[in-house]
Amino acid sequence: MTDTEILLAAYDDQMRGAPPTPPVGVTYEQDGPLLRIVGGFRGLVSGPRSLGVRGAELDRLIARQRDFFAARGEAVEWKTRSHDDPADLTDRLRAAGFVPEDQETVLVGRAADMAVRQPVLPEGVTLRRVTADADMRRIAAMESVVWGQDWSWLAEDLTGRVASAPDEISVHVAEADGEVVSAAWLVFRKGTAFASLWGGSTLAEWRGRGVYRALVATRAALAVAREVTYLHVDASDDSAPILRRLGFAAVTTTTPYVWSPPAG
Repeated sequence: MTDTEILLAAYDDQMRGAPPTPPVGVTYEQDGPLLRIVGGFRGLVSGPRSLGVRGAELDRLIARQRDFFAARGEAVEWKTRSHDDPADLTDRLRAAGFVPEDQETVLVGRAADMAVRQPVLPEGVTLRRVTADADMRRIAAMESVVWGQDWSWLAEDLTGRVASAPDEISVHVAEADGEVVSAAWLVFRKGTAFASLWGGSTLAEWRGRGVYRALVATRAALAVAREVTYLHVDASDDSAPILRRLGFAAVTTTTPYVWSPPAG
């Protein structure tokens, strides 16, 4: 096997099931081969590399997820990967009313390789690990500016994660003159060799100055201290080139397919 194949096999084996501890108010359910996560910002559905169902049976499985969340008046995201089976899954999701959002690249790297780099920050920027609710709201406000959408839900999500399993998440901010200019978090996956890098959004005027790379190095060092072997990222087109230069390998792509209740 090539190194990329080894990394993909580890990802498929260890990163497909439920995270070890659900946030406050979130529950896990199993529907056949699928994991259904209920109670978050929107529903989430994920499955193994091979669902083991095809044709009309797959259509019924898809419809059950849509109808379950429709009854709750909630949107639902079905997380797909480009190497999944059956190959016509995304066509069937579209036929059931699911709409694709932006594709991301799934990157995996060895934590020890990322932790050797010392964080280098622009003058006046500091990094800080945060746990307070007020800081989570500041992160959500920064993310809303970056993405041009209302990300206020993120504050509740992060607060719930910290409250339910403080040892499984580490949230960090980069600040300049008291303003959050970037934020990122590290999520440990108990019982696996993985931790995941999330967030990493940076205000436009602070991009290209090493803030994102410093947050990667800081979290990688924390992962190594916890004896984590692999780091995983679902990376945007902006982040993927930076991470590949740092030594991450692209193993597949992931695209969320989202069904939303009709307006009104």
